[in-house]
Amino acid sequence: MTGLWFTLLTLGVFFAMEGVAWWTHRYIMHGPLGWGWHRDHHEPHDKAFEVNDLYGVVGAVVGTGLFIVAWLTGLWWVRAIALGVTLYGIVYAFVHDGLVHQRWPFHWMPRNGYARRLVQAHKLHHAVQTRDGAVSFGFVFAPDPHRLNAILKARRNERPSADLPSA
Repeated sequence: MTGLWFTLLTLGVFFAMEGVAWWTHRYIMHGPLGWGWHRDHHEPHDKAFEVNDLYGVVGAVVGTGLFIVAWLTGLWWVRAIALGVTLYGIVYAFVHDGLVHQRWPFHWMPRNGYARRLVQAHKLHHAVQTRDGAVSFGFVFAPDPHRLNAILKARRNERPSADLPSA
């Protein structure tokens, strides 16, 4: 094993984890099977912990399991995968829980730049408190908030108003 291959695989897994996280968030957390755990994350509350935090526990168990397999087998590439998964989890915890949801003791809200874009994109995701209709399912890579806002606005305009009399 060379350090270069280890580093490349670790970084590759880290970046691939955003795709895994997007898919999991869109189709599991917002799907019929996972919404039970994820629902309280979309509802206002003042609890320190959410049922949704169990997803982080599952991620930590997967990362730890991969490190155990790497230790038992001595396979460098399993260790690189474990490290990529774990690094993504750490970045997720700081960006999503710390920056976006302000769940850490420090509070900092960026005024501009990419960190601000992350916050805006995730706030737009939370503009929808139901399982369906949300936008921006990624955690670390954020789409343009103006585009997301336009999508939400178009979806609101597509729904027939409950106030209008039916013909």
